[in-house]
Amino acid sequence: MSLFLFLLLCFSLSQALPPPRGFYLNCGSPSSTKLNEINYTPDQGFITVGNTTSIKQKDLLPILSTLRYFPDKSSRKHCYNFPVAKNSKYLVRTTYYYGNFDGKNNPPVFDQIVGGTKWSVVNTTEDYAKGQSSYYEIIAGVPGNRLSVCLAKNANTLSSPFISALDVQSLEDRMYNSTNLGTYKLSLIARNTFGGDGEMISYPDDQYNRLWQPFSDQKIPTVTSRSSIKPSDFWNIPPSKAFVEGFTASSGKPLELLWPPFPLPATKYYVALYFQDNRSPSPMSWRAFDVSINGVSFSRNLNVSTNGVMVYSGQWPLSGQTKITLTPAKDAPMEAVINAGEVFQVLPLGGTTNIRDATAMEDLLESIKEPPVDWSGDPCLPLANSWTGLTCSKEKITRVISLNLTNRGLSGSLSPSINKMTALKDLWVGKNKLTGPIPDLSPMTRLETLHLEDNQFSGAIPESLAQLPNLRILSLKNNRFQGTVPSALLQKKGLTILASPENMPSTNTTGQIRVANN
Repeated sequence: MSLFLFLLLCFSLSQALPPPRGFYLNCGSPSSTKLNEINYTPDQGFITVGNTTSIKQKDLLPILSTLRYFPDKSSRKHCYNFPVAKNSKYLVRTTYYYGNFDGKNNPPVFDQIVGGTKWSVVNTTEDYAKGQSSYYEIIAGVPGNRLSVCLAKNANTLSSPFISALDVQSLEDRMYNSTNLGTYKLSLIARNTFGGDGEMISYPDDQYNRLWQPFSDQKIPTVTSRSSIKPSDFWNIPPSKAFVEGFTASSGKPLELLWPPFPLPATKYYVALYFQDNRSPSPMSWRAFDVSINGVSFSRNLNVSTNGVMVYSGQWPLSGQTKITLTPAKDAPMEAVINAGEVFQVLPLGGTTNIRDATAMEDLLESIKEPPVDWSGDPCLPLANSWTGLTCSKEKITRVISLNLTNRGLSGSLSPSINKMTALKDLWVGKNKLTGPIPDLSPMTRLETLHLEDNQFSGAIPESLAQLPNLRILSLKNNRFQGTVPSALLQKKGLTILASPENMPSTNTTGQIRVANN
């Protein structure tokens, strides 16, 4: 999908509307700019990694003239993070204009991720060859109070992922509510108005800043409506302008429309179609016809008046080219008409990270300094893009099972909430500059190996470590612990302890590996 570079800015409000609710980022820009009366702000504060640059090209939209790119090859993902309302619904739009910013004349191909779900592959090659930008949209439910939008390299990524603009638009609860957004996300395939070839509809005509591209077909007759619909009468709250033009057919004949105009992969789709009788309002101003998609009945005897109507399916199977057929009854006095449509791919969520594990990792992120640069977004998901140092399980509710931060140059401390990660088997933080006491780890009953060596931990060695039933390796040496290893640890069967001489009891001052009671 493309945003044409010659898109005209619309600065006249069709009605008094408050600013849309959400976040609008002009990525890589040091200052704010306006587009269609929406204020796009710098992306600083929503991301801490990446480089910025500008594109030296005339007549670019302001949001396309700068970008943020991510050259770090070691990071598993690069994430924007937004504070949002819990159990809310958002439309996310990512916009890309390559502009040969890296001098390679070859746009990178990479993944984009929302929350813990891989959303899609970003490939702007075709649009860039036409001098156009690219955009992608997804509708996502957010169970918590944070929403992450991430970019990540994949097997086909040869250079730095980048982004030009990022919109996170709040939606009403009733919009697109036939889909359980706790189980699925809706990735936009097409959103079009039919019959016209004018400008794209966006804010302020669409108060949620959705983009409605005009779709024309010279072989299909068009009509113009003489009355306006009331957007609030529709669950999805479409803009009135989406109903101004429409496709129709010769009297008594079915209307056949190939749309979307490209083949679709075989899967389930959310399909919404919008209709309005174009004639002047009257008690008899209505049309009736059947709607089928690829020969399968979608809606029977649909009555369409000047008030308009929407029909939809939240889980409709499509494959290949899609043909929509509107067939009037044999004795119907008027032909069929259609004004607009939306199609989304129904995208299953990529799983869920255990909320206690996610909270513990976020607390750890706050308690240590200079963490790995990809510690952002969902800690575990997608599994291929989990945080550096983490190994996560492949269960539906994903758990952190290993944390290896050995020799990462970390300072700070271990947050007490680390003990919430009760599925953790291996905790390795050796060879860093961590300070403070060791928190109570006794709830971590699956812990098998604990490496704390070569840090600056202080305080007493916790006796509660003896309560870990599966612990078999405990490395404590070269820290600032006071006192000796507790006797309960020394008496624990099957446990190997590595400690500095000053922390070993008087019966063992060698500092060698001690195998207790094998």
